[in-house]
Amino acid sequence: MQPAPSLRSRASGVLLHPSSLPGPAGIGDLGAPAFRFAESLARAKQTWWQMLPVGPTGFGNSPYSALSSFAGNPLLVSLERLVEEGWLNGADTAAPAAWPVDRVPFAEVEVFKVERLRRAFATFERGASASDKAAFEAFRRSTSWLADWSLYRSLKDSFNGAEWVSWEPGARSRDPKVLEAARTKLAPEIRYHDFVQYCFARQWTALHARCRELGVGLIGDVPFYVPHDSAEVWAQQDQFDLGRRGRPMRVAGVPPDDFAKDGQLWGFPLYDWRAMRAREYAWWLSRFRTTLDRFDAVRIDHFIGFHRAWAVPARLKNALKGRWIMGPGGDVFERLQSASGSLELIAEDLGVVTPEVEALRDSFDLPGIRVLQFGFGWDPAQTHLPHKYPKRSLAATGTHDNDTSRGWYEAIDHPGTKDWIHRYLRTDGTDIAWVMIQAVLQSPADTAIVPVQDLLDLGSEARMNRPGVATGNWGWRMAPGALTAERLDRLGELTAESGRVPKAAPAGPGPG
Repeated sequence: MQPAPSLRSRASGVLLHPSSLPGPAGIGDLGAPAFRFAESLARAKQTWWQMLPVGPTGFGNSPYSALSSFAGNPLLVSLERLVEEGWLNGADTAAPAAWPVDRVPFAEVEVFKVERLRRAFATFERGASASDKAAFEAFRRSTSWLADWSLYRSLKDSFNGAEWVSWEPGARSRDPKVLEAARTKLAPEIRYHDFVQYCFARQWTALHARCRELGVGLIGDVPFYVPHDSAEVWAQQDQFDLGRRGRPMRVAGVPPDDFAKDGQLWGFPLYDWRAMRAREYAWWLSRFRTTLDRFDAVRIDHFIGFHRAWAVPARLKNALKGRWIMGPGGDVFERLQSASGSLELIAEDLGVVTPEVEALRDSFDLPGIRVLQFGFGWDPAQTHLPHKYPKRSLAATGTHDNDTSRGWYEAIDHPGTKDWIHRYLRTDGTDIAWVMIQAVLQSPADTAIVPVQDLLDLGSEARMNRPGVATGNWGWRMAPGALTAERLDRLGELTAESGRVPKAAPAGPGPG
């Protein structure tokens, strides 16, 4: 197995969330298509596979609003792998033929997968080998966050999916006697949720090991905020800015600007930094360590929050009357660095970045992010154009929140902007996605990332997320066979020409 790659090496990679992989169960997962994709990356001389957060999603299906910062998403568990384990019948794995192959029908997939995960659990309980059962029990004992997650998930189901502040008072406030009674009453359900996380962990470990063999590192994502209705807020209520009944006192947002006259009200609860400091930021350190155990590097979404946050009284309907409150600055990273050594972290510093945020980022030598699409828009300093990229940065054609490069270009209706793009990129607009890929790969940035939609030259129909739009997001899927040998080899040649090939990059066996 090769050592993990480093963000300090000149390299490149591809952004693709596992749910967007092709596969038979209506959603991409950690099974064979994920292994083939990793092999495709190796063939194309790529060093990184970047993903979105992999936690269990709730309302809206957003990976950035997960029900847990620690647990894995059950929908990413491969049913085919459970067949190989002997815990599921092969006939159970194929989704209905009427389901689309280019979008995830989330509601239907959840019903379909949960039914089969429960069948696998029943089979496991009846007839798993002694070694499998011993491994499961060892996982239950050694996984520190598991008990809180499985109890939260079981209680939530018992209260018909209601958010935890609506549970009966003893469960809501975590009365020890009520929780002990719940653990007894819900023991089979708790064990089922433990089993699902065990399956996720086994499959993740196997995929990560294969990626290491191929010389491909995994980049994960830690959102700064967590949803109020999540296992961690319920289990660690004293670490958040909550009232007596568990509801947020203030919520996070963004102050008014040219794009939103009332500001933006995100609704996430704020942290009680004084309480967190008293515990030496143990929750944050555990969160980072868990994510860094799964991934080789981690992107911190909304890094700005460690400097300051826009706090809005929870009773208000917009963000006009908020105020800035200070974050912990470098305290968390100092402790993480002291415990772990080097920090393989990426600071997502998009938006309005103050000198204080830049100083915080640079004091730990964290790479920031540059997005080529932004270079032709609102950026008066042109920091998002390749000639301004610092070496210690991650450059991308776009992110999960952007349109695809082709879709973005085709939507531009201002002739002056298109003329600027043509002159800067030396193009007439033909094959624009690959022109932008080349610009990012040939930039000075140490790390270059390309969304897979750009490799496939797809338009707006393949966009992953539209910020501010509540429905219809996160469901795009890559068509089977879309990553052809021709595309992979083209990317590999461009990667080599750009000096981004690791010294010992192995060749993958073929396209995904």
